[in-house]
Amino acid sequence: MAHREHRYSVRLDWTGNLGTGTSAYKAYSRDHALSAGTKPAIPATSDPAFRGDPARWNPEELLVGALSSCHQLWYLHLCATAGIVVTAYTDDAEGVMEEEAGGAGQFTAVVLRPRVTLAPGSDADKALALHHEAAEKCFIARSVNFPVRHEPAVEIAGADH
Repeated sequence: MAHREHRYSVRLDWTGNLGTGTSAYKAYSRDHALSAGTKPAIPATSDPAFRGDPARWNPEELLVGALSSCHQLWYLHLCATAGIVVTAYTDDAEGVMEEEAGGAGQFTAVVLRPRVTLAPGSDADKALALHHEAAEKCFIARSVNFPVRHEPAVEIAGADH
């Protein structure tokens, strides 16, 4: 298959000018909105540790969410093509970011913890193995420079625990 290029456009509108712009570090809000086309805007800010509003999404959460979402989408696709029926999927993902003395920082790891429920008769071993293939295909995970680990669990609906 030939390589195809995909482009993604997102608009950011800063809404945090409290009247004097960035005249001082504490003089402005970190609030902004992310939008794309006609989709609902995502209210965003910085992490509360950096003067952000805890009620809004921050870039770090969005990155962890993008990794979780990408893995889930690939996983569901692979299960569907393998004849494995997923009836429920949740993920309690967690990212670790280390901040340096000068304020710079980077993510050092993300752990995805998908919990999958399968329809009776599904192959749980194959379903578990497909997490590895999903990890290899995820566009977002392939684009980051830190490890994305997986701690999946699979159960068959109605099976005794």
